[in-house]
Amino acid sequence: MKTSGSTLAVYRKRRFDIWDVLIHLSLLIASLACLLPFLHVVSKSLSEDAFVIANKVFIWPEGFTLGAYEKIFADDSIIRSLYVSVLVTVLFTVLGMIITICAAYPLSRKQLKGRTVLTFIFMFTLYFSGGIIPEYMLINNLGMLDTIWSIILPPAFSAFNLLIMKTALSSSIPDSLEESARIDGAGHFRILVSIVIPLSKPIIATLSLFYAVGRWNTYQDALFYIKQNVDLRPLQLKLYYLVIQASESFQLESTQVSLSNPEVLKASCVVFATLPIICVYPFIQKYFVQGVMLGAVKE
Repeated sequence: MKTSGSTLAVYRKRRFDIWDVLIHLSLLIASLACLLPFLHVVSKSLSEDAFVIANKVFIWPEGFTLGAYEKIFADDSIIRSLYVSVLVTVLFTVLGMIITICAAYPLSRKQLKGRTVLTFIFMFTLYFSGGIIPEYMLINNLGMLDTIWSIILPPAFSAFNLLIMKTALSSSIPDSLEESARIDGAGHFRILVSIVIPLSKPIIATLSLFYAVGRWNTYQDALFYIKQNVDLRPLQLKLYYLVIQASESFQLESTQVSLSNPEVLKASCVVFATLPIICVYPFIQKYFVQGVMLGAVKE
């Protein structure tokens, strides 16, 4: 029996090791599938035009040069667009988190009457919206066209993030803790600021990342609402115009700077627009997994 048991244990260990190898191999392939295209773009942005035109650049730069980045930094409009993107992303994230926390906290408390109906109303917006044309007419009637608020206020709330925050608060903030605070004389606002927010740092960091990345990568609303005031164009919209015009006429938008190959311009702009949000991620990575798990489990 001991021999049979030992043999079975060894078999299970081998089977586990095989599956472990397959899982790690699959994750490695998926990681390379995500990483290699970005490395290819970085290599093109650091290579000379001749090698890019000849399709000799893959994951290592050929004829290393920083000429594309020097021309980007020499263009004041791109630097201004970067500033606009950072400002919009920060304001959007802060405003979005304030709205989300203030809405999720009461919905997570059992004392709130009608919270099921209110939650359903919020969920309804995930599947149905007013549409682009009514939204544009609303922004126009409010006088927010060609203003920075046209790309901050309309999308500043996410029902999806609200549901995650609500579930996280329901599972991580016990009613007994709130009752103890009330006995000590704390009101709802004091409980929210002094207890709920400090205990919810992981989910707050996670949702802040969701808001920031979503806003940073979006340019469609700016394309609709920012027409005349070109100084308010975010970096992503600037990149959009650069890619379109470089492909058509080999020229940068409203500047005299030109490159012999638009592919180098595209690659350098993509890297330039991606690096800021990548630099932010390591600082909140430790909260990410814990925050997502808090919002995914409902007791």
